[in-house]
Amino acid sequence: MSVSNYAENKLLDAVCANTSYSVAAVYIKLHIGDPGEACTSNAAAETTRKVVTFGAAASGTSTSNADATWTNVSTGETYSHISLWDAATAGNALWYGALTASKTVNAGDTFQISSTALTVSLD
Repeated sequence: MSVSNYAENKLLDAVCANTSYSVAAVYIKLHIGDPGEACTSNAAAETTRKVVTFGAAASGTSTSNADATWTNVSTGETYSHISLWDAATAGNALWYGALTASKTVNAGDTFQISSTALTVSLD
């Protein structure tokens, strides 16, 4: 996954400019194509962002430690990318990237990103 410009600047300020930075929660947004650096392109019709939690970072990475599940998705489409945000709606993009494999869903299906399947890094 790639770090958004917003998160890059916040992390650099926290380390280099001694500026406090924290995120209360991280939310996953689904995309049907590359979301781009701002994470606003190719948004899925399923707009509900799901909270994702992570374990402690090690070796420059952090891995999710709980499932993120969308039940009864609103529209049939193919999810290919995700973005991570600091708010359930609006907010700031943090990371973005492609799924290991695209997943086609039908309206009413359940889609899940399993615990430990999502890793973010600063490498």
